[in-house]
Amino acid sequence: MQTVIERIQAFNQGKDVQLLHRKYEAMRKDVFAFFRGTCHLFYEDWPATSPLNAAPMVWICGDAHTQNFGTYKADNRLAYFNVNDFDEAVLAPCTWDLARFLTGLFLNAPMLDIDEEEVKTLGHEFLQHYTHSLAHNQMELVDLATAHDRVKDLLMHAKERKRKDFLQKRTHLSPGGKRLLRLHQDQIDIERVTLEKRAALETLMERWGQQQPNPQFFTLLDVAHRIAGIGSLGVERYILLVEGKGSPDQNYLLDLKEARPSSLAPYLTHPQPQWDSEAKRVVTVQSWFQEIPPALQSAIDWDGRSYVLRELQPQEDKIDLKKFKGKPQQVEDLIQTMGEVLASGHLRSSRVRGTASVRELSTFAQTEHWQRAVLSYAQTYAVQVYADYRSF
Repeated sequence: MQTVIERIQAFNQGKDVQLLHRKYEAMRKDVFAFFRGTCHLFYEDWPATSPLNAAPMVWICGDAHTQNFGTYKADNRLAYFNVNDFDEAVLAPCTWDLARFLTGLFLNAPMLDIDEEEVKTLGHEFLQHYTHSLAHNQMELVDLATAHDRVKDLLMHAKERKRKDFLQKRTHLSPGGKRLLRLHQDQIDIERVTLEKRAALETLMERWGQQQPNPQFFTLLDVAHRIAGIGSLGVERYILLVEGKGSPDQNYLLDLKEARPSSLAPYLTHPQPQWDSEAKRVVTVQSWFQEIPPALQSAIDWDGRSYVLRELQPQEDKIDLKKFKGKPQQVEDLIQTMGEVLASGHLRSSRVRGTASVRELSTFAQTEHWQRAVLSYAQTYAVQVYADYRSF
């Protein structure tokens, strides 16, 4: 039997060595960071004979945890709160998303300075709001009109943020008045690309732009490797500065990220669609789940690989529960909303390419035995994650 170290090394084999070193360093930070960086372990360990596998099939995020929720701006320039990472998205039992989210919740307990019983209470709240939304077929978009309390504050912050301010934090004007990327940016590491890589990306964006209503928008001004996140460290990723709506203050920042096969793929027993590419899988499932996806999101093929292109969103728009330590009511509000958001996504994508019907989801939501089972599994598996983290 392989050790946890050998399993992690096997999964990450073939990835960029320097980025992989950064990933492992990030995973050492705390047990929750380790959990974020080892989604594959969760599904490797998931019992094939679990009764939770009999739950309705839905399009799942696959890596549901608190930091994969947050605010974002869509093409209509309005701000929404939703799941924001679909790299692992697949067709699977809805309980897989719930179990992963609840396991992460137990792992957050030390950072919130709360005990296990308080976490169980939060877990019950999450499940109650999830099942209530399923049972009543509620698919509300969480925006300024529908959000409550802390989530509404986050959306207001996203709405009031000025593009020019965001741009100036991550770029500077050269003596000649040309805008360029900053080498050091808050919460994001970037590294210059080779001249050969830059030329290839210029050609890519020119070709992509020719297929869009406004080709000039995608004219590349500057580019760098983008190093961000934990789970996705080791994959090709770039930050692109493009002409946008005009230089220098209406330029746009884009994120171009390689899409790789979902780490859940080896453990799926239900037939999956034949996607044109991994990026197409990510983009399509996200559009089904969210209804209104992030601005400029598209799937692009380049050099034999597929990439997801989208407008760069600020890192601070992700939910970090550590910021809410000592604020139990705000934590409860966030967890409740996350339950509703996850249910809305599962409902919104129902009856699409092999998923359960709304009626099946409603019936499932009104039974209780599985709720106790999924909470119990999460509590038990969190102990395993702690053990794996100590070994790591």
